[in-house]
Amino acid sequence: MTTSALELFNLCGKTALITGGSRGLGLQIAEALGQAGAKIMISSRKEEDLIASCQHLHDKGITAQWFAADAAKEEDITALCQAAATYLGDIDILVNNAGASWGEAAETHSAKAWDKVMDLNVRGYFLLAQAVAQTSMIPRKQGRIINIASIAGLAGNPAFMKTIAYNTSKGAVVNFTRALAGEWGHYGITVNAIAPGFFPSKMSKGLIDSVGEDAMRRNVPLQRLGDDDDLKGAALLFASAAGKHITGQILAVDGGVSAIIGS
Repeated sequence: MTTSALELFNLCGKTALITGGSRGLGLQIAEALGQAGAKIMISSRKEEDLIASCQHLHDKGITAQWFAADAAKEEDITALCQAAATYLGDIDILVNNAGASWGEAAETHSAKAWDKVMDLNVRGYFLLAQAVAQTSMIPRKQGRIINIASIAGLAGNPAFMKTIAYNTSKGAVVNFTRALAGEWGHYGITVNAIAPGFFPSKMSKGLIDSVGEDAMRRNVPLQRLGDDDDLKGAALLFASAAGKHITGQILAVDGGVSAIIGS
């Protein structure tokens, strides 16, 4: 018997842990998974942001809780997993979204800033995926992991964008996703990545302000930047039964920018 198309996207009875979930792309994904029926836990470093975002989710009828943690710190990752186990039980869906950037020319880029970006954007993704898989996914032979990469990890930068550490980290996330999908497929775990293009956010504000939003739009085939809904469909696809035969894939949600890179 086949399942209806709409039912494939239903997440009722599922649980989801989303890092960097208190604002921007992470909060957008939390909304999508929660509105599809999943029970949500969001995490970020700032308690006040989490409280406000959890209330925002509750106002939309979403069952959600929060836990403050720095996803670059191993001890915080351990505490986050314990809190998630208490609130969610088993974790069905992990969204690795917490991230950092740093703007500095490659020739003067500090090693400390490099390590800060790498520790959160790469090492943190690995440690949290490993912990969640060990405790929730591998024993049950099922799970969905969604890593947030970036089109910055798919190609180089124009000279004015001095984000060597960020680009390198997101390139690592792309291959981390592919490698993990190959290794954990036999456990019934799918591992995919979303590579957003330019979305207005706290992280991208400096770049958008310096280049100009209109100028940035002109370089996008669809002539627009991402909005508050544009990641929801991709996240729901990878998180749900609709994506059960998709793993190791990188989906750019960028208005077509990655299609013309290098042209």
